[in-house]
Amino acid sequence: MTSPFVKLIQPGVGPTGSVTQQTERAVRASLDGRRKGLRALLPFVGPAVIASVGYMDPGNFATNLQAGSTYGYQLLWVVLISNLVAMLFQSMSAKLGIVTGRNLAELCREQFSPSVVIAMWIASELAAIATDIAEFLGGALGISLLFHVSLVVGMGATGVVTFAILSLDKRGFRPLELVIAGLVAVIGLSYLYELVIAPPDWHAALLGTLVPHLHGASAVTLAVGIVGATIMPHTLYLHSRLTQTRTLARNDGERRRLLRFSNKEVVIALGFATFVNLAMVMMSASVFGKSGSGVADVSVAYHTLIPLLGVGAATVFLVSLLASGISSSAVGTMAGQVIMQGFVGFRIPIWVRRLITAVPAFVVGLNGNVMDAMIGSQVVLSLILPLPLVALVVVSSRRSVMGDFVASRKTVLAAHVATVSIVLLNVVLIWQMVS
Repeated sequence: MTSPFVKLIQPGVGPTGSVTQQTERAVRASLDGRRKGLRALLPFVGPAVIASVGYMDPGNFATNLQAGSTYGYQLLWVVLISNLVAMLFQSMSAKLGIVTGRNLAELCREQFSPSVVIAMWIASELAAIATDIAEFLGGALGISLLFHVSLVVGMGATGVVTFAILSLDKRGFRPLELVIAGLVAVIGLSYLYELVIAPPDWHAALLGTLVPHLHGASAVTLAVGIVGATIMPHTLYLHSRLTQTRTLARNDGERRRLLRFSNKEVVIALGFATFVNLAMVMMSASVFGKSGSGVADVSVAYHTLIPLLGVGAATVFLVSLLASGISSSAVGTMAGQVIMQGFVGFRIPIWVRRLITAVPAFVVGLNGNVMDAMIGSQVVLSLILPLPLVALVVVSSRRSVMGDFVASRKTVLAAHVATVSIVLLNVVLIWQMVS
């Protein structure tokens, strides 16, 4: 049976005259040069916006909240560099789908040995579960605090809303993209509001963004968590899937134009995500650092915000968490489908996928510390992250796969440096855990 997600990424799905088909006609007009400027770019906006959700999920809330409340502005540079690295790899992932018409998981199955493929699939499934723990619990916690219901009710509501969003694929790819974009806008506007009512120390923020500080073992652990919360393994698989059939290029000239539009979208979408992540840390440093609260828990942050900034600011904080949890949970489910179909060619109904990744989150939510689980999941993601990074660099460097669009030496060098740096951070983390 064909998974519902397959329809999400097929062109032409939806009734005649639907928003999806209107987008497809606009895309073709842009490629033919009949649309100019911003009007030419808008039809291509979608894949990177969906991928950017992984960079603003509740795991980011957890690590950024702890970073700002514990270290002030000192770890802003980690957030900035992580997001810049993310732009590089997401653009490489999008390029893979546009040029080859296949996604990263499919190419891994074709290019690597069966044992490597199985190992990568298992690791990627574990990453999907770890991702959903943070995303699902974040959305549930937002509902629980905002509407004063139990966490169990919040988890149930998150599951229902997530599935409703995923069901939009029946109308084509564009409605889902628009809903996700709306939720992303809610997150960004929420933190813009928080910065207005709680202005940070801009001088300290600039210094923390540009001058690296990493003092103590706990700072290293948190830095690795920030990397894991920022550069998400599942978004690398998903982005290539979203671009592989969304717009089919008829020749190399159109592929080059598609790549230019795709790169612009990546910079804009992930640039917005960078602003959100920096704003999270600055808000935490400005509000909780001054009070000396040392807040590292979402629920404590909400209750602490009420006397410090008022009920309105606390409510906006929860609304942003809720939008983050629901949108990222939907995107994580989509990525899980891509991972399974690409690596092992096996499809399951999307509601089954939603259930599989939600069960561990339910178990953790009922039996563990939610905040510790959210931060721990980001460390797990950082440990698994080198696998898709290495695979993406290797595949993108092979002329047999990419043809004339093979990655340049500068791109490969930058990707190697970023990957090695992440691996070294993980080695330091493991050494700290052992010792």
